[in-house]
Amino acid sequence: MNAPKINTLGELKASGYQSRSIKDELRTNLITRLQKNEKVFEGIWGYEETVIPDVERALLAGHDINFLGLRGQAKTRLARLMIHLLDEYIPIIAGSELNDDPLKPLSRYGRDVVAEMGDATPISWLHREDRYTEKLATPDVSIADLIGDVDPIKAASLKLPYSDERVIHFGLIPRANRGLFVINELPDLQARIQVALFNILQEGDIQIRGFRLRLPLDLQFVFTANPEDYTNRGSIVTPLKDRIDSQIITHYPKTIEVGRKITGQEANIRLEQQDLVSASELALDLIEQIAFEARKSEYVDAKSGVSARLTISAFEALVAAAERRALINQEKKAAIRISDFVGVVPSITGKVELVYEGEQEGPIIVAQNLVGKAIRSQFVNYFPDPEKFRKLKERSPYRKITQWFSEGHTLDLLSEISSLEYEKQLRSVSGLLELVNEYQKNHDPATKLVLMEFALHGLAEYSLISKHRLERGLQFKDLISGMFNMEKGDEDDADDEDTDDSYGRRSN
Repeated sequence: MNAPKINTLGELKASGYQSRSIKDELRTNLITRLQKNEKVFEGIWGYEETVIPDVERALLAGHDINFLGLRGQAKTRLARLMIHLLDEYIPIIAGSELNDDPLKPLSRYGRDVVAEMGDATPISWLHREDRYTEKLATPDVSIADLIGDVDPIKAASLKLPYSDERVIHFGLIPRANRGLFVINELPDLQARIQVALFNILQEGDIQIRGFRLRLPLDLQFVFTANPEDYTNRGSIVTPLKDRIDSQIITHYPKTIEVGRKITGQEANIRLEQQDLVSASELALDLIEQIAFEARKSEYVDAKSGVSARLTISAFEALVAAAERRALINQEKKAAIRISDFVGVVPSITGKVELVYEGEQEGPIIVAQNLVGKAIRSQFVNYFPDPEKFRKLKERSPYRKITQWFSEGHTLDLLSEISSLEYEKQLRSVSGLLELVNEYQKNHDPATKLVLMEFALHGLAEYSLISKHRLERGLQFKDLISGMFNMEKGDEDDADDEDTDDSYGRRSN
């Protein structure tokens, strides 16, 4: 939609235009959306019954908002989506740096133009996309950045004394007048800068170098912050917190299904990758399970959180791992394998903060451990719980598989083998295909192969067989022989295999 064809103050008055504050604007447009049962915050998942109702209540009440939550909880995304509750265009006095309402000019410039030109005052139209201002709070942010300062160059060029308010260079907050102003990571703002926000939030007054200006700014403030017990760099000063009307607590996805929606929406998977690589439900669930395991891991600092960006990056890396394998083998289709999850480790190590014990283990071992725990957690969703057969080995559905390994067989599953070799290797394990056909018979052949590999990884996580890292893949073998080989390797220091299992859990 194009801006209205109204170019002067007189035409604006004749049109019947009524001024309203941004808070009234947000409230009115939200009411319309709610009455029509329209979704207000598109692309936000998992907050339908928690955060979003709180946001809607705050906007209906005309509140400034602080989103409090760990990293990667869509705090900034929520703030940015609020612009869709603004009118598409609003009129401003042309040339005004403070977005002056033509009917209620705020600045000295706006008042002077209206006084001089009256109904001939030129009008321009501001789109809602241009009414959003965002500032990342850092320790070096100054009052001049946010509020303003005297500009000696302006004073010299206009030949004005410093006592004239026209020499002021306004900061970001006054320039955001009649819009949304967002400060991210509010606790990182120095306390003395936070104090400067008191009057703006409460009375609309600002002071710049001794100028006492009454500027009733029309703003919707939105702040974001991590919990204060995590951000050791600073905190929100109590008087400022008292002036922020609503503090809304955000959270991570509570279910795998919600996590999958977020990852699927945000992951950047190219069209050629989508044509080449297929991802089973299992692979998608495992990606989300890694984040759930990380959030409760004893090695990961819970106060720092585990961002939703972990699963997004991990899924992108997982697809890339399958794509690379297909390119190497000159194959036109590739299904994501469990062995491809080696590719997600770099996406995990950079996105989790480790506690002391985790640092001692090392980030790679912790990442591999999280993948292993995810496999263990998801295993019982596809196959019977191995723990139930610890004392009933004769009735175990895994007996044929474990017996095959106990007879001295091993399986070397290399990361880059072709699809034909992958199938050949898995079919060589007695009882593996029968297990999948019994419990997951309704899948296509490619998915069944992935489930066959998944069964081996799961049995290793439940210590029914052993799993070791090779230089270019994994080796599965009998648990007892694996332990003896491990001891021999430790004594001789000659075994090329890594003596830990592939996901950081010591074989036992």
